[in-house]
Amino acid sequence: MVTQKEKKSCGQVVEEWKEFVWNPRTHQFMGRTGTSWAFILLFYFVFYGFLTAMFTLTMWVMLQTVSDHTPKYQDRLATPGLMIRPKTENLDVVVNVSDAESWGQHVQKLNKFLEPYNDSVQAQKNDVCRPGRYYEQPDNGVLNYPKRACQFNRTQLGDCSGLGDPTHYGYSTGQPCVFIKMNRVINFYAGANQSMNVTCVGKREEDAENLGSFVMFPAHGNIDLMYFPYYGKKFHVNYTQPLVAVKFLNVTPNVEVNVECRINAVNIATDDERDKFAGRVAFKLRINKT
Repeated sequence: MVTQKEKKSCGQVVEEWKEFVWNPRTHQFMGRTGTSWAFILLFYFVFYGFLTAMFTLTMWVMLQTVSDHTPKYQDRLATPGLMIRPKTENLDVVVNVSDAESWGQHVQKLNKFLEPYNDSVQAQKNDVCRPGRYYEQPDNGVLNYPKRACQFNRTQLGDCSGLGDPTHYGYSTGQPCVFIKMNRVINFYAGANQSMNVTCVGKREEDAENLGSFVMFPAHGNIDLMYFPYYGKKFHVNYTQPLVAVKFLNVTPNVEVNVECRINAVNIATDDERDKFAGRVAFKLRINKT
């Protein structure tokens, strides 16, 4: 015969819970004596203390192999890319000559971008270097910090310097200046001791016709070796990248022109179809006139 289990009253359940939490007869707290709890707490204290110590030691050992100034691995940055200024969405430089607001934003960006290149700032912070050779500053066993940088003066940008320029880098007259800069790669000797320069062309035949003529500053788009190597942001605190300014003189108005600029250097590949920015940059230029 199946016996029906006696149902406990609410008071009995409460008393059993009280006895489980603290049993005055056995002096047990939640089913364990004080000694048992002490051993459990000691075990977990030692266990997690060991894990913490092992993690800390591992991190310390790893940090001993990492430099505060130079990335340990740079294999994905072997080829520097090019970028343009003014920086725009989708690399589209659109200028409505009759609408000052449309090109005014480009002028503001360029003013801010070129401030560190002012001659007075460069003279105060950077060195006058000998052109045509690398400006190497080895540590020779002693930390040589900070590294000095070579002057790149704003006046080297000629008609694109924006200094005393009523045309606002040419944007108000439909002859805009676009600035080309090479991305920084630490300890990279660009040019491999040979001269290098930037060239720009229309990507297609119709683009070449619509692009018209242009001038470059410095002359021929040259980039001097003295601005290399770059030692990193923490080492090269006042480093300013060399620039090439391109002033487009007679772009066909109201037509979108595809322009590609690339750097010509023996150790910079520009034909990698997997990386459209390796040693080159493509952008769209449109001058709207009514």
